[in-house]
This record gives sequence, structure tokens and C-alpha cells, in this order.
Amino acid sequence: MKRPALLALLAAGVGVAFLLSLMAGKAWIAPWGLIAGTPEALVMAELRLPRALLGLLIGAMLGASGAVLQGYLRNPLADASVLGVSANAALGAVLALFLGLAGTPLLVAAFGMGGAMAAMALLALLAGRSASATGFVLAGVVLSSLAGALTALLISLAPNPFALEEIVTWLMGALTDRGWPQVRTVAPFTALGLGLLLLTGRALDALALGEPAARSLGVDLRATRWLVIAGTGLGVGAAVSVTGVVGFVGLIVPHLLRPFAGERPSALILPSALGGALLLLLADSLVRLSPGAGELKLGIAMALLGAPFFLWLLWRGREGTP
Repeated sequence: MKRPALLALLAAGVGVAFLLSLMAGKAWIAPWGLIAGTPEALVMAELRLPRALLGLLIGAMLGASGAVLQGYLRNPLADASVLGVSANAALGAVLALFLGLAGTPLLVAAFGMGGAMAAMALLALLAGRSASATGFVLAGVVLSSLAGALTALLISLAPNPFALEEIVTWLMGALTDRGWPQVRTVAPFTALGLGLLLLTGRALDALALGEPAARSLGVDLRATRWLVIAGTGLGVGAAVSVTGVVGFVGLIVPHLLRPFAGERPSALILPSALGGALLLLLADSLVRLSPGAGELKLGIAMALLGAPFFLWLLWRGREGTP
């Protein structure tokens, strides 16, 4: 499929999914029937619209970061978690909840982004002067393990049952009860992160030929590494600080779109951003329709979808299927 047609199709899908996100819920709302000042208009403006915008922004960031990391590491199983960014952003936000700051969403987001930025600094330190993908992955594994252990420690030391429940619930990942303050927090960082990741396209195409070939083509591997670190850290860090841990978007979307977008990493970044937004908007609409008074957590729904997909990728690799 030609790139303009693919992008147009994905953009149309995102538009339909965004409209569905505004309408879907335990009580459906028809946008064309809204009248200013009605309760339905208030619900739409204050609850569903910011939630849909968050789904679009965060899905786009997660999808694009997955495409970039898979291209940079030449690893089809790469995701933001490889860098330890998601785990450390979650650690920062859990620390804010542990300290009783849940009532101030901006502070929770600041702690989450602080955790992500700390992970980026530590990653650069652990990776040393080498720009090799192996050192990059090993550094990310170390940071993820450490962040997971510290998060478990905070949970075990929760000062009261209410704090423990709040932390565990947040870690499940959701867009529920998020509003305009979270949109204002996430939007600039995801926009900047996406912009930085889009700048890596030419270098990723060269890296597909191997690091020596990329150097011979004039690619600055260190600069590319820092673009990947900064773009992923800013965007994914901000996203995790607001939604909790929502995984597998960056794993699923690039694999589904690669047969249509082509094998060049640069050709996959923008389609993956649109595909990530489409997937997260649809998933968030569906979780609202789960039986019962509450909603299925978005992070759980994505895990139920992503884990079998991950196992299928492992099985395909074991069988040697291209």
C-alpha cells in the first residue's frame, strides 16, 4: 500500500475512533444532539473530550516509540520498557501517591516525569561511551529491574490500606477520571517527544544495514542515541505519569503495520503513531462497555490483548517464520 493512502486510512480510522470515544460509555451520548448547558454537554466537555484527547496523544506516543526502538535496537520485541522508562516513570508516580499527593495531579505527573528523566540520565551513564544496541538493552534491563524492586518496596511500606489500594489501582493503568489538567501536562511533552523521534528516521534506515555501515554513511550514532533517549523519556514518561502502566501498544502496532508501511524504519514511525492512537482509543471505548458498574482497567485490557500477541511473536521466531 502506498504511504499516502495508508496515512489517510489511519487518519480516518483515528477520527472515527475519536468520535466513538466521545459517544461510548455506560450511557451513550450522541454528539449531534447536544445542546449547550445540558448535562450531556457538560459530561462531553469535561470528561469524555479530555479523555479522548489523552487516548489519542498517549497512544500516538507509545506507538511511535515502539517503532523507533525496534528500528534502533534491530529487535522486533523492543518496547519502551526495554529502556526502563515506563518502569521508572511508574516508580516516580507511585512515590507521589505514597507521599499522599494524589489530590494534586500535576505533582504526580511531575514525579513521574522526574522518574523518567532520571532513568534517561542513568541509562546514558550505564551505556557509557558506546552507542551499541547491546549496551543500550542491558542498561535498560538493569534500570527496569531496579525500578520494579523499588516500586514493590513502596507498595509494601504503604502507610495505610487506602494508600495501598490507590497505588495498586493506579498501576493497573487507565484513563478514567482524567481531565484537562492531565491533557495540559501531557500534550507539550508528547508533542516534543514525537518530534524528536521523527528526527531519527534517516539514522534508523542506515542502522538497518548495521552500525559500521551507518557510520560510513555519516550517521552520528551518539546523537541518534540521545534523540531516542530524550524523545522516549519525555513522551513516554509524561504518558505513564498520567495513565499508569499501559503496555504492549508499542509492540503490537508496528508489527501490524509493517507489512503495509514497508521495512524501512523511517516509513513506520508516523503510521505507528496514528495506529497507536487508533488502538488506544478503541481499547478505551471498549473497556467502558464492560459489564458491571465499573470499568475494566485499560492496562489489564491491553495486557490481555498484548500477551498472546507477544507469545505469537516468540512462537513465530522459534519456528523461523520471517
